[in-house]
Amino acid sequence: MSKIKTIFFCQNCGAQSSKWIGKCPSCNEWNTYVEEVVQKNSASSGSGLEKLTAKRINKPHRIDEITLSEDQRIDTNNNELNRVLGGGMVPGSIILIGGEPGIGKSTLMLQVALKLNKLKILYISGEESEQQIRMRAERIGMTNTNCFILTENSTQNIFTHIESLEPNMVIVDSIQTLNTAVIESSTGSVSQIRECASEMNRYAKETGVPVFLIGHITKDGSIAGPKVLEHMVDTVLQFEGDRNHGYRILRAAKNRFGSTSELGIYEMQNSGLREVSNPSEILLSQHDENLSGVAIASTIEGLRPMLIETQALVSSAAYGTPQRSATGFDLRRLGMLLAVLEKRCGFRLGAKDVFLNIAGGIKVDDPAIDLAVVTAVLSSGEDIPIDPKICFSAEVGLSGEIRPVNRIDQRITEAEKLGFEKIIISKYNQKGLDLSKSGIQIVPVKKIEDVFSFLFG
Repeated sequence: MSKIKTIFFCQNCGAQSSKWIGKCPSCNEWNTYVEEVVQKNSASSGSGLEKLTAKRINKPHRIDEITLSEDQRIDTNNNELNRVLGGGMVPGSIILIGGEPGIGKSTLMLQVALKLNKLKILYISGEESEQQIRMRAERIGMTNTNCFILTENSTQNIFTHIESLEPNMVIVDSIQTLNTAVIESSTGSVSQIRECASEMNRYAKETGVPVFLIGHITKDGSIAGPKVLEHMVDTVLQFEGDRNHGYRILRAAKNRFGSTSELGIYEMQNSGLREVSNPSEILLSQHDENLSGVAIASTIEGLRPMLIETQALVSSAAYGTPQRSATGFDLRRLGMLLAVLEKRCGFRLGAKDVFLNIAGGIKVDDPAIDLAVVTAVLSSGEDIPIDPKICFSAEVGLSGEIRPVNRIDQRITEAEKLGFEKIIISKYNQKGLDLSKSGIQIVPVKKIEDVFSFLFG
C-alpha cells in the first residue's frame, strides 16, 4: 500500500508547500495554507481527453512564418454579452464568469444556450438536476433541440460524452463541482479546481471549441479557488448586481480578445434576464416635480455613453461630527471635491453632513461625473433645484478649475438624443467642436464660480 501524500496549498495563489506556513511567500497572505491529500494516478488525464486532443510535437517558428487564422467570432445572439466579449466568442477560447449566488449566472448561460439554434450546445451541470434545468427553461420560455443537458461531475465521463456528441460550445456549471481521477483530493479543493480547469483549457485550445466556466466567489468577492485559475482562462467576466435592484451588470475583468472597459446591463425579470440596450432608461429617475440635490451627468463606460443621475443631500451635522457617505462613487474623491468647494469657492461644508447616491445601483469611475456631483451638492446645500433639462460633463481640479474630458462629442450627442437642452462642459473642450450643427446649447465654463452663477444666479 502506497503512502498517502499530503501537500499544503495556498487558497489565494495556489502555491505549494510540504509543510504548513503562516504567511505565503508568493502572495504574502496570512493563514491561507490548507492541507490536501494529493495522489497522482499513473493513468493519464483521461482516455476521453486523450482521444479528443491529438498529440503533436511543437517546434519553434519565426514570428513572420506564423499564419493568422481567419476564424470569425461566434455570435451569441446576446448583444450585451457580445459587447463585453469584444464582438462575440472566439473559437477555442475559455471564458470564466463569476458572481454572487442567485445573481443570474446560470440563467444567463442557459439563455445563451437556448438562443443558439444553429450550434450544438452541451450544458454540463454539477449542481442541478435535469428537471431543475428544464423548469428554468420553461420559466424563460425558450427551447432548443440542439441544447443537450448533462448532469455529471467526473471529467473523465464528461470527455467521453463530448467525444460522442461533438458539441460546438460547452458550458460548465460550475468549475468548483468538477473532479478528476488524476488527483485524489476532495471536490472543490485547490488542486482539483486547477487540474479540472487545465483539462478544460487543453480541450478548448486543441479542438477550437469555446468553453464557458461558471465560478463561485468567496465572501470578499474574488473567484473561489487558486488565483492561477484566472490566469489560465482567456476572459474573466464579473456578474454584479444589488439584490434590492433588478439590474445586473456584466463586466470584463480580463479579456485577451477585447477591451476590459466594456460593460453589459441586464434587468432581472420573471422570464429571465432582459438586455438593456439604452442604459439611461434605468439610470435616470422620473420626477413629477423639480427637486434640489439632483444633477445629470453624461458619462462613458467603455464605448457606451450614458446619462447618470447623481443625488446629493446636505444637512446640518446632528451629532457634532459631520458624516460623509457615498453609494456608487469613490468616498475619497467626494472628500476631495468637498475640500475644493470649501477652500477655493468659500462654501462652508465642514459642519454639514453630505450623502451622495448614484441612481440605478451602479458604480461610476468616470471623472466626468465630478461636475454633476459638485452641482448636486451645491443644489442641496442652497435648496435650489437644477433645471432637469441641463446635464454636466467635466472634471473638477484641485484649484477649482473645470477640466476637459475625452470624447466630449459622444457625450453631447447622447445628451441631445435624450432631449436635454443644455450641457455644461469645460471651456477647454471647445476645440474641434462644431457648435453650429448641434441641436443642444453648449455652455463652456472655466471655474466652479462660473457654474454657480449660471445655475443659481
